[in-house]
Amino acid sequence: MAESSSSFPVSTSPTRHDVFLSFRGEDTCDNFISHLYAALKRKNIEAYIDYRLQRGEEISPALQIAIEESKIYVLVFSENYASSTWCLNELTKILDCKNRYGRDVIQRSIRRA
Repeated sequence: MAESSSSFPVSTSPTRHDVFLSFRGEDTCDNFISHLYAALKRKNIEAYIDYRLQRGEEISPALQIAIEESKIYVLVFSENYASSTWCLNELTKILDCKNRYGRDVIQRSIRRA
């Protein structure tokens, strides 16, 4: 029997969201993210967004499930994104899903005007 030469993992995970938006809320929530989310919604793209500004080390199990159940990840790197343990834990989970399921990650860097 021939071995598969595919570079994508064989395992799959059911998806419920088209896009998962990862961002630092206090940097981007009231400007860039709100406009991006509205634009995706107008195009009937199901985007998951967590508006709750969480403080702490661990992302919630519900948020981990939302990441697992998303087809594409959009990372919005703002000035303070990497200083948030929450954002970095989210990023770790996203990269795990990218590697495990072969999902796409889109990144965008923004600066305050």
